[in-house]
Amino acid sequence: MSQMFALLLVVVILYLGDLVSVRTKAWIPSVFVCAVLFLIGYWTFFPQDIVSRAGITPVVAVMLMYLLITNMGTLLSVPELIRQWKTIIISLAGIAGIMATVFVVCLLMFDRNTAIVTIPPLVGGIVSAIIMSKGAASAGLVDLSVFAILIYVMQGFAGYPLTAIMLQREGRRVLQKYRRGEWQETVAAAPLPEKAAGAASAENAMPRLFGRFPAHYNTSYFKFMRLAFVGWLAYLVSGWLAPVVAVSPFVLCLLFGVIAASLGFLERQPLQKANGFGFAVMGLMLFIFDTLNRATPEMLLRLLFPMLVLIAAAVVGMFIVSWVVGKLLGVSMEMAFAIALTSMYGFPADYIITNEAITALTKDEKEREVLTQHMLAPMLVGGFISVTMVSVVLAGIMVGYIIPAV
Repeated sequence: MSQMFALLLVVVILYLGDLVSVRTKAWIPSVFVCAVLFLIGYWTFFPQDIVSRAGITPVVAVMLMYLLITNMGTLLSVPELIRQWKTIIISLAGIAGIMATVFVVCLLMFDRNTAIVTIPPLVGGIVSAIIMSKGAASAGLVDLSVFAILIYVMQGFAGYPLTAIMLQREGRRVLQKYRRGEWQETVAAAPLPEKAAGAASAENAMPRLFGRFPAHYNTSYFKFMRLAFVGWLAYLVSGWLAPVVAVSPFVLCLLFGVIAASLGFLERQPLQKANGFGFAVMGLMLFIFDTLNRATPEMLLRLLFPMLVLIAAAVVGMFIVSWVVGKLLGVSMEMAFAIALTSMYGFPADYIITNEAITALTKDEKEREVLTQHMLAPMLVGGFISVTMVSVVLAGIMVGYIIPAV
């Protein structure tokens, strides 16, 4: 199979996943469709190394991870998070609920490695799933390497419909109070992640630290260079800390991305502005589906039961804890649970599901504005905290505790 034909096949699969997701309004996750098609391909006519043949080798995927995680760090805005402090507490509480229930269930029914590999993908996205999958593979745990990917692929089936139900119930409650003249919103809505840098700034405006340089010098290569420099620093510091404490360079990429953006060394979302974000995500998606080339039908049957049990346990755990914490903070059960559920998908699914719920509830512009202000900001911040930040940190820490196969 030629490189370009291999690339064509795998990109067609990614597009078909998007197509089904759009047509079903995200009720059937695109990652599920892609995973099924890749499995069918591997079990029929795909070469086992089709992703590498297409050009996405492991070393390329690692490079993309450094760039993407550093880019994630630039999204953090401390003032926005301060305004949503209740959301942050609920999101962290939901993660604690997932960790507690998954650990208990794994110790009773499975084993410690299963708990370690399962938790980060359950509270995160593609990056944490890849970190845990690679860690399990390096430890000789082939089943768990595939299991991390399956958890990432399947959790949306629980997260999407439950979130839609919770948001519609919360929206109806808010509308009833608003129509009776009893509604008073006290928390200002946070801007969308992609608008957080300020709409007034030009696409190629220099970040603050380089403010004296003309904007036309801020080319795509200059953005890539600064991203690569921050990623390189994370790699170096991780190596320096290794004799004292094991810290994943990916965790440091996230931290250094936050610092670099705060200092004005990086702008918000430099990878998007360098027109490299779409390719980076495509490369990582292909790399994560490449893991499925080791999945046999027998393995999938073995993993089906623990996968369903652990996803159900995670949902129960986050519901109980988020409900209790939400009650203490004066947040409704529906809103608290919806915030906690964002850990199962993150952005942009949280944005899409919230807007679809609002559209289904009312066509009145003023009512839509009230619902948007009330629900969208917490959903975005909840997804950012769990998927973008905490899951990467958890994966970077927990991957070091995997016990290698004997």
